[in-house]
Amino acid sequence: VQLQASGGGLVQAGGSLRLSCAASGGTFRSYTIAWFRQAPGKEREFVATINRNNNNAYYTDSVKGRFTISRDIRENTMYLQMNSLKPEDTAVYYCAAGRPILSSLSDRNAYYHWGQGTLVTVSS
Repeated sequence: VQLQASGGGLVQAGGSLRLSCAASGGTFRSYTIAWFRQAPGKEREFVATINRNNNNAYYTDSVKGRFTISRDIRENTMYLQMNSLKPEDTAVYYCAAGRPILSSLSDRNAYYHWGQGTLVTVSS
């Protein structure tokens, strides 16, 4: 499965963006999907994940209540709706797919399909 992320850009603090990640070469219906991000000079960190049944989503504490992860099976696309953006959300955002066990949902090493990243810049 190949993943193509898009939707990044420059936005003012308090604004919103929706990131998309389109899958090709297969379906990610059977995968757990996730978003990670990497700020300049920092490690890639977990943002959000949702299981293959779309009934359990998990978020890192700093984005809870502001970000929503979802997928459209018919479109073979996953999304990250980001509201109330803050300057500290500035990063390259990566979509990922895999089959992690429950204890590894936020572990980047548990995901083996990755998109190329899309840059989100939030100005203050």
